[in-house]
Amino acid sequence: VQLQASGGGLVQAGGSLRLSCAASGRRFSTYAMGWFRQAPGKEREFVGAINWSGSYTDYADALKGRFTISRDNAKNTVYLQMNSLKPEDTGVYYCAADETTAWGARVRISVVYDYWGQGTQVTVSS
Repeated sequence: VQLQASGGGLVQAGGSLRLSCAASGRRFSTYAMGWFRQAPGKEREFVGAINWSGSYTDYADALKGRFTISRDNAKNTVYLQMNSLKPEDTGVYYCAADETTAWGARVRISVVYDYWGQGTQVTVSS
């Protein structure tokens, strides 16, 4: 499975961006998908995740209400809609795929993911 993240860029605080993650392979619709981010000098952190069907989502507590994850299995793509962006949202955003169908707190842990995209840079100016 190959994951290609896109949609990053430079945006002013208060603005919005929508990231996309396109996946190769016929099993995309069975994967849970996650988004993580890494700011300069910081560890990678969980942003959010969505289960295989899109019926369940989970978000980092601090991001609830501003970020929304969705997926289109027909297009093998998962999206991250980011609104009301803040300078502290700056970082490289990664999408990841988990081959298992399990759901729960595990989706917040980066090591459970089997495949990772290359990341897309998001910069929020103040």
